[in-house]
Amino acid sequence: MQYVEVTCRLLLVAVFVTAAFTKVSGKAAWLAFVRSLRQLKQIPSPLLQPVALAVVAIEAIVAVLLLVPVRVAGWIGFALAGCLLLSFTLVIGRALSHGNRAPCRCFGASSTPLGPIHIMRNVMLVCVAVLGLAGASASGTLDAPYALLAGAGGLVAGILITAFEDIVTLFGPAG
Repeated sequence: MQYVEVTCRLLLVAVFVTAAFTKVSGKAAWLAFVRSLRQLKQIPSPLLQPVALAVVAIEAIVAVLLLVPVRVAGWIGFALAGCLLLSFTLVIGRALSHGNRAPCRCFGASSTPLGPIHIMRNVMLVCVAVLGLAGASASGTLDAPYALLAGAGGLVAGILITAFEDIVTLFGPAG
């Protein structure tokens, strides 16, 4: 179970580092992220900047907590990741229920409108956070080669998840 925890940790680290970095990688990226929050029509205008800052800060905090090799940090990191992802899922679901298909700026510039695929991706990531939390509760020792393999698998999976929209578009029907 501990190798599952390592995989989940590094998968979520890749996802949250990418998410945070792409939102703050420049003024244009930041403004696009704030504009995407505005387009969701769920946050009052005066709260857009504070909410945007909070999202990026929490994403960064989750990544740091999951990188710290301390059990309590892992528990907090996984729980915070799960709560944040669940919040994102609910916001996306609410937007879709009102017919709002604003572009997703989860991982930087994207013209892909919100859709069920975003909910599916986030539900899967919530499951990863729950699985990681369960693994963080296990005790025992890790063999370094297997831990490295599990971590590498998690990183690759995290990178693929951040490119999920592009992959779906690449292999989807020509439009």
